[in-house]
Amino acid sequence: MIADENLLELARDWKQSGRKVALATVVSTWGSSPRPAGSQLVVDETGAMMGSVSGGCIEGAVVREAMDVMQGAPPKLLDFGVTNEQAWEVGLACGGKVEVWVEAVE
Repeated sequence: MIADENLLELARDWKQSGRKVALATVVSTWGSSPRPAGSQLVVDETGAMMGSVSGGCIEGAVVREAMDVMQGAPPKLLDFGVTNEQAWEVGLACGGKVEVWVEAVE
């Protein structure tokens, strides 16, 4: 696992090597969230990734959006949330919310 502070250097290196690259950043959280604001995920056009913005289905959705952004879609603010009631239904202790900004690295 690469330290969060080195992810921007990795994104730069991947970009300079000719890859299309996107960067996802947790911009806000509320309640239960596996990763704090400022956490980042770097993704390239092959699906290679480093870092983390959450985990599970959220990270998969972020990678799909990152692929779109690398193909020319505008940057996106993604909003994920689980109510306390939904969390109880799947065995989690509480709900939460996370917002993730996804942008292409130019």
